[in-house]
Amino acid sequence: MRSMLFVPGDSPRKFEKASEGKADALIIDLEDSVVTDKKPEARTLTLAMLRSRPGPHQLYVRINALDTGMTLSDLAAIMPGKPDGIVLPKSQGGDDVRQVATWLEALEAASGITAGATRIVCVATETASSIFGLGSYRGCSPRLAGLMWGAEDLSASLGATEKASGGVFHSPYRLARDLCLMAAAAAEVAPIDTVYTDIDNLAGLEQETRAARRDGFSAKALIHPKHVDIVNAAFAPTDAERAWAEKVIAAFASHPNAGTLRLDGQMIDKPHLRAAKKILGQI
Repeated sequence: MRSMLFVPGDSPRKFEKASEGKADALIIDLEDSVVTDKKPEARTLTLAMLRSRPGPHQLYVRINALDTGMTLSDLAAIMPGKPDGIVLPKSQGGDDVRQVATWLEALEAASGITAGATRIVCVATETASSIFGLGSYRGCSPRLAGLMWGAEDLSASLGATEKASGGVFHSPYRLARDLCLMAAAAAEVAPIDTVYTDIDNLAGLEQETRAARRDGFSAKALIHPKHVDIVNAAFAPTDAERAWAEKVIAAFASHPNAGTLRLDGQMIDKPHLRAAKKILGQI
């Protein structure tokens, strides 16, 4: 999964348009894009969107945060639509995942969904306190599928006046990004890069996405349909990377008992083999 496109939960029109694109996943949003008095209506509309299944996209729902008191109502309303996953905003750590997982277990049973089928992606860096919980995701639940870092709400939590300049995040946000990446790697789940908000700066989007892939992120969250193709292309392996990966895999296949090998004058070992398999989508 490379691209996860947010769609307002109260806009079937935008959902239909997003469904025509090539995002790997659509995140139907019940949180920030829906004002409070429209949330009940948005739940009903979201359920209808889930049931429509207009394309091959995975369908996630971003519910409201646990501290709003709306989380369980969101889940009860949308789970009959059998979403592929839930996005939990403002997550503070593994305990939050366990709480949502407990509710999902009961709601899956009530809706005839296979136990454990609904995955959880956490937006894991939206408050200052959440940074200190990043190490608690490892092993918290088999449902956990990814950790996404976010800068918009973090800015408010920090009381910052500016997140970036010249297209480069300031140090607090780079710290949150890097720690989220490491937490996802430690938990063996997908690290997901934050949204790109300069909507018409497509060159900047490509540059940021390529940097994310370079550092180890495997997907990016998006807020506009025209970003999808650029992000998908940026996460695709280059011809040179694919060729290298195929050579590494072939070398180890020819020497299955070897721990290290010499390839094109360079020493390679099992971490190189894992990297090669990741490039080719084999893990």
